[in-house]
Amino acid sequence: MIPTFIGVSLITFVIIQLAPGSPIAAKLMFSDNGMSTDAASQKIMEDTKRLYGLDKPIPVQYGLWLGRLVTLDFGKSYKDQRPVLDKIGEALPITIQLSLLSIFLAYLIALPAGIFSATRQYSLVDSGLTLTLFILYSLPSFWVATLLIMFFAGGEYYNWFPAHGISSIDAKSMTAWDWTMDRLWHMALPLFCYTYGSLAMISRYMRGSMLETIRQDYIRTARAFGFSERAVVYRYALRNSLIPIVTLLGGLLPALIGGSVIIESIFSIPGMGRLAFEGVLSRDYPLVMGVFAISALLTMFGLLLSDILTAIVNPKITFD
Repeated sequence: MIPTFIGVSLITFVIIQLAPGSPIAAKLMFSDNGMSTDAASQKIMEDTKRLYGLDKPIPVQYGLWLGRLVTLDFGKSYKDQRPVLDKIGEALPITIQLSLLSIFLAYLIALPAGIFSATRQYSLVDSGLTLTLFILYSLPSFWVATLLIMFFAGGEYYNWFPAHGISSIDAKSMTAWDWTMDRLWHMALPLFCYTYGSLAMISRYMRGSMLETIRQDYIRTARAFGFSERAVVYRYALRNSLIPIVTLLGGLLPALIGGSVIIESIFSIPGMGRLAFEGVLSRDYPLVMGVFAISALLTMFGLLLSDILTAIVNPKITFD
């Protein structure tokens, strides 16, 4: 994991440095210092580069950043001089809440749907479920989010859910139960946008894996011994069918965090996606590198968790 993280962070650092624009130029563009001559502006830019360490060679900048990372020091944001770790600490729990709830709901609905569809292959229910899930998978999230706001968040039709934010203004004064209900109320629409694509994908994988498993010889043998269909499916076929499904878990969490830029921007949710988007727009190098570092760690943690769960589901797999 350590060399992988170093490789990912190095590629990210180089890409950010190669991106057009400069954080210093962006900062001076919005500053009013009363000095409009080219010489004065150039002096301010050079002084600001020295202040932020941008006058050093790129390899030196990367080495300094990597050294600070060992102590979890991501530096300070160029935009407001706040520690990057503090800003990530405020945004990460919100995105994690949405991501974990989305993964839980996706698996909770997709696994039974995939099993039900596989055990009734080519039936009318299977065809209808397949068509519905393929339609859901093909819908772009920004379009669905816009429709949800229009129809259910005070647009032209109903005003059932909030259109922006993650909590009400008076959320801090609420009881624990009221705060939880208020948070879920605000999360309802973005959570749907997070979930439907993963739900459709996992369900199709579950159907395919179950179909492959129930055609195996040992399943036919279990049926020949007179076991009920329910016992054959849930006791013998399900566990082996879960192996490829569990491996998907490793990529879902970081994928949801990376894909949250659109949803969090549309619903004005102060999460990691929106934070990264604002950092890219303002060329806030420490903030962008901090967000990508956390995302890389979550990706590797997800892959590790996937390997562990795969070994639990299939005891034949070992780490020897």
